[in-house]
Order: sequence, then structure tokens, then C-alpha cells
Amino acid sequence: MTRAIRIEQHGGPEQMKLIDVSVGDPGPGEIRIRHKAVGLNFIDVYQRSGLYPMPMPLNLGMEASGIVEAVGSGVTHLKAGDRAAYASHPPGSYCEARVMPAKNVCKLPDAIDFDTGAAMMLKGLTAQYLLKRTQPQGGLKEGDFLVFHAAAGGVGLIACQWARAMGLKLIGTAGSQAKCALAKENGAAHVIDYTKEDFVARVKEITGGKGVKVVYDSVGKDTFDKSLDCLQPFGLLASFGAASGPPAPMNVGTLAAKGSLFVTRQTLFTHIATRERNQEMADDLFAAVTSGKVKIHIDQRYPLEQVQQAHQDLEARKTTGCTILTL
Repeated sequence: MTRAIRIEQHGGPEQMKLIDVSVGDPGPGEIRIRHKAVGLNFIDVYQRSGLYPMPMPLNLGMEASGIVEAVGSGVTHLKAGDRAAYASHPPGSYCEARVMPAKNVCKLPDAIDFDTGAAMMLKGLTAQYLLKRTQPQGGLKEGDFLVFHAAAGGVGLIACQWARAMGLKLIGTAGSQAKCALAKENGAAHVIDYTKEDFVARVKEITGGKGVKVVYDSVGKDTFDKSLDCLQPFGLLASFGAASGPPAPMNVGTLAAKGSLFVTRQTLFTHIATRERNQEMADDLFAAVTSGKVKIHIDQRYPLEQVQQAHQDLEARKTTGCTILTL
């Protein structure tokens, strides 16, 4: 038996209940992993609330680290006793142990501790695919400006550091002076407190009126329209979340009027759909972390039984950096 967090219907944090479930043996292509730490992400909120409708009942959680206890037939990249970490479908990481598909589970380098491993996979792989695989026409070159919303969040702080290592000038937005200072400390070239400044006007000022090649936007409704106004002609708005709610429907003619713009809605799980691509991206992330170019900030820890409070704080934007659940 293992403890796990389950919901029976979509709704608020109160829907999450701590239950006991049985854990069996892995089948073909599966592993059984005993968790050491579990990552908390906004996608968990979307799945809990129903923004991303899911079949019920649902065990929540997309990210964790731990030790492989057993492997099923056909699994060759992992063995019992391996340290491992993952960001993966199906949900179910909010637990002490689970059986799950092996293809998105990666060996965790010895230089990376379990707490860091649990905090870095989903957010770090997201930063990787955004900065390196979701680029505007002509790509991103050293010295280019970009806008990154929620720059003091888990993905944002990783992106600030990685962009600096790539020679990019990241303009980070955040909702307080303290969060702006945190983004600046982690490599943002410029920061904008959107509660006190018009971020479009500041972006135009910073770029000499030109705008940026790309905006990375996980906020959604509150920022989407203004994000388009930050772009130079042929610029790209890469939406990858909706923390403030989904953006309103858009007339595609708006893209023509604003300069032949591009808009894309990205998701990590398309990028890591194959084991080979997942491993390639994870290797890049592991190298960035072990080299010291990217530091994973774990700013909040909650015991598994306090997961309701963790979700409340995440939705209230009281958190910075990464959050983990401890077991």
C-alpha cells in the first residue's frame, strides 16, 4: 500500500484527499518507482480544476524523483536501484510509490539530489523546449531581446539563467518588486513589475521602439493581447499556460494588422513524446544544472498531507521558484 492524493471530481483544493492505494508489479514497458520527492506545477491545478478535463477518479501530479524498485519487460534504459526522475503522463506522482510507463523516466545524475530532481524536470524541460525548440523566424541569436512572463516562477527562474547563458537579453515580468528583484538576480537583463508599469511601453522603451522577436507567455488571459503588442513584425507569441485563465478567442486578422505575427500554443508532452527526444532534452537540462549555468531554486516545501495549502499558495501567486511535496 502507498499514500496518494486523489480527486473524485473537478473543483478547488478541497477536492484533494489523501488515500491509501495498492501498488502492483510493473507490466511491459513499465517501472515501479518509490518516490523521494514530488514536484508541484500549474498543470496540476489545471487538471484539478477542470480547465484540462480529466477522467475521474484522478490521482494528481506529473513530476517526481525516486528510486526504481522494479522494471517490466522491454525496459532497457533503467534497472532496479537506479536513481531516477521524470515529468510524464499519466498523472499520479502525488504518492509514495507508483507503477508507470518507463519511456519518460530518466536516470538522475549522481550530482543532482532528489529534491532538485523532483523540482526540475517539468519546469526545466519546459524552459528547454521554449528557448531552444520554440523560436521565432530566423532563430534567436546572441544579443536578441525576448519577453518572459512570470519570470520569478519555477519555469521563469530557469529561463532567466538559461537565456543569460545563451547570450540573450531576457525581459522578465513579475507581479511585485521582490519577484522582479529575484528574476534580475537570476539573469534577467531587464525586469518589469506589471502591477506598476505598462509592460508594453517598457518593452518598447528597452528595445528602442523595435519590440522583441518572441514573447513566452504562461499567464494567459491577463497578458495575451498586450503580449502581441510587444512583438516586432514577424514576431512569435508562444503561449504555454493560462495561470490567469485562458485567453479570449482571437480574430486571426489581428495578426496581420499587428505585423504578420505568429502565435503558437505549446505543451511539453508533445516535445517529449518519444523516449529518444525526452532523453536528449533531459541530457541538455542535466548538463545545464551540473555545470552551474542553471540553479534550481526550491523556495517552498510542503508535506504531502498539506497539498491543499500548496495549491492555494500556488494559485494565489504566493510562491516563487519551484515547489516540492515531501514524503
